[in-house]
Amino acid sequence: MDQAWLSLLPFLIVIAMSIWLKDIFPGLVLGLLVGSILVTASLLDGTQKAVEYVVTTLSDETNIKIISFLYVFGGLVGMMNIAGGIKGFTEWIGTKIKSERGLLGLIWFTLPFTFMMPMFRIMMIGPIINSLIKKMNLSKQKVGMTLDISTESVIVLLPVATAFVGFMVSLVEGGIRGLDLGMSPYQVFLLSILFNFYAIVMLIIGIIQTFLPSKKPNNPHMRIDLEEKEHEYHRAGIKRELSMVKAQPWHLIIPVFLLLGLSLYLLWQNGTSLGAQTVFEAFSMADAIFVMLLAVFITLIITFIFYMMRKQPLNEVLYHFYDGGNQMMQAISLLVLIWSLTLAAEELGFSEFISSTLGSFLPAFLTPATIFLIGSIVGYFIGSSWGTWGLFMPLGIALALSTGASIPLTVGAVFASGAFGAITSPLGDTTITTAAILDLDLVDYARYKLKLSAIGGGIAIILYVISALFLV
Repeated sequence: MDQAWLSLLPFLIVIAMSIWLKDIFPGLVLGLLVGSILVTASLLDGTQKAVEYVVTTLSDETNIKIISFLYVFGGLVGMMNIAGGIKGFTEWIGTKIKSERGLLGLIWFTLPFTFMMPMFRIMMIGPIINSLIKKMNLSKQKVGMTLDISTESVIVLLPVATAFVGFMVSLVEGGIRGLDLGMSPYQVFLLSILFNFYAIVMLIIGIIQTFLPSKKPNNPHMRIDLEEKEHEYHRAGIKRELSMVKAQPWHLIIPVFLLLGLSLYLLWQNGTSLGAQTVFEAFSMADAIFVMLLAVFITLIITFIFYMMRKQPLNEVLYHFYDGGNQMMQAISLLVLIWSLTLAAEELGFSEFISSTLGSFLPAFLTPATIFLIGSIVGYFIGSSWGTWGLFMPLGIALALSTGASIPLTVGAVFASGAFGAITSPLGDTTITTAAILDLDLVDYARYKLKLSAIGGGIAIILYVISALFLV
């Protein structure tokens, strides 16, 4: 397509309007409309096309699983809230945690129990973390950044039992199909983990940040958290109601451990039904997104019965199920618009434009660093690690073959670029979900994360250049 550069315009509109208005929703709507109008070259047809993109997005099986998971999980959190589970657990853990370092340590401590899927982890511990932040008057942005780093950076580095593994291995398999590398796709994937320098660097930064105290204002009593600003009447009745519930920590502990146990069992069961012979193989082959949805649905039913047996009022439990789910509608609507915008950009020739501008002129020692840099920029625009990987894996492997660069190193750079977008972008589901749960301004939070991410990205580029010199 001769005018494929126009595929950048919708993303530029979203970023520019988000910075200007400090709200991402208007930019997404306008970006989708502009992209659709460019596709059809007609105002009326373009508007119709925009609606078609939304319908297509909602018709996608994977997307509807994610949307359902978000809403049902939000509803489960709402039920645990009115049953006193979150309040009870927060009061109990609050007696153990006395400092910011303790709260950040709790985030890392929960990792072995919540590592399967980023959204699962954030929604599992986010409400508890948010309650503790308010009680201890801490910086939500720093805590949110630690939560996101400990989530995305770790999960992309794990070789088994996550929602990413099967997808990542399938991308590698598609990219090296027909090549005589002497390695299986999974072996290439394992090697690439060592070269996901951005995720490794950000993991180190996150750990260091955990032990560094936040800067305190000269007068602690004058501290104002701008993130807490909201209309005084917004949800005032619900907040008052939740403040009066009886603290019952078991109303959170039992559902959470039930959900974790079901998730692990169903991952194994689903993987073995697809032909897996070992536990690790089962976790890698399982449809993790569907399993998480199934696990939270079963947990919801059992938890509802448990609360009824505990004499929780039926009308209150049902009301707060819907209220909890509705609290995730902002994140859901943003994700739907982002997915729709990506469809419009692809139809404008986004992938072809990126491929043609890179060409095959790169020297081998610059190929992985270049793939990481451009992939990170695109990942920031689209906010999707999966989308970035899907776009750049074929391109990265093709460039590695034509320039003689190391394929595992280049594959690692592709995966690193997706991690950069997922952690940093205001369009990323990790950023959107964390901001929604911690009541953060999305654009301000993304700007805060960009500073640390840029440092991690710069270090990663240097490491890719140095590594390529030795591996060529």
